[in-house]
Amino acid sequence: MNQGIGGSSHVHPPSPGKRCQRLFSLCGLFWEEHSSMASNEPLMECPLATLWFVVGILLLSCSTVSAQKEAPNIRNIVLVHGAWADGSGWKGVYDILVKDGYRVSIVQEPETSFKEDVAATKRVIAQQDGPCVVVAHSYGGAVITEAANDPKVMALVYVAAHMPDAGENEADDGKRFPSDLSKSTAIKKTADGFTYLDPAQFHDYFAADLPAEQAAFMARSQVFNLADNFKAVITTAAWRTKPSWMLVATKDRTINPDLERWYAERAKSHKLEVSGASHSVYVSRPKEVAAVIEEAASHAGQKTL
Repeated sequence: MNQGIGGSSHVHPPSPGKRCQRLFSLCGLFWEEHSSMASNEPLMECPLATLWFVVGILLLSCSTVSAQKEAPNIRNIVLVHGAWADGSGWKGVYDILVKDGYRVSIVQEPETSFKEDVAATKRVIAQQDGPCVVVAHSYGGAVITEAANDPKVMALVYVAAHMPDAGENEADDGKRFPSDLSKSTAIKKTADGFTYLDPAQFHDYFAADLPAEQAAFMARSQVFNLADNFKAVITTAAWRTKPSWMLVATKDRTINPDLERWYAERAKSHKLEVSGASHSVYVSRPKEVAAVIEEAASHAGQKTL
């Protein structure tokens, strides 16, 4: 059942810090009870010596617990961009995650074939030195659905992204809830079969909540995407066996927000909606996107302990 971010209510055991506080309180009571005893007893038979031994162990263990608490449970994050874009769009999210102690890798898919995009993503996942969370935007969602079937991947985050099942492709899924872009004339095609967005319409359909100058630069630097990539069929859907999160951009004109909601409901994903966000939510709202990624890392990390 989809409970959303922070939607579940459980009774949690005392935190490691509180357990340490209780142990020190018990040591204090022990001290008060035995401090008047003779000090000439053999070392380990003397209650005071035993007390200090226990306190030393507690100090060591509690400092270790504190260090573990300060570090993220899962420290590796892999970011995957979508069609008509490159990895530089993740800069705002990257900065927040790095500041918060995560190690972030950004995949640069060539967009020349779905197979090559999957291979590029698998290549970066293989470089991770431990458990990781894999995040994707837009078409990248189809890529990670295929590429993230790796034991290192503990959770998936879909940011205004496609989330096909095995036997499906994103082009057909998009017909369930057609987007404004799919009904427009903004998608253009080159003679050799690559798609791009008309720069004059890029701002309206892809990045309406970004300044016009920034959207213009994104339009002129867009990576052309092979048209057949949108029809690539998924063989094994990673979200079927891994926890997933979906961030819905409520003003998305590239992927219908209702399709994003439908994907989330089908996968029983944790879901967060960002009001007023365009398809470029990963650029325009980095704080909200980073918060979802950190929630996924924390949630999945608890299961790895």
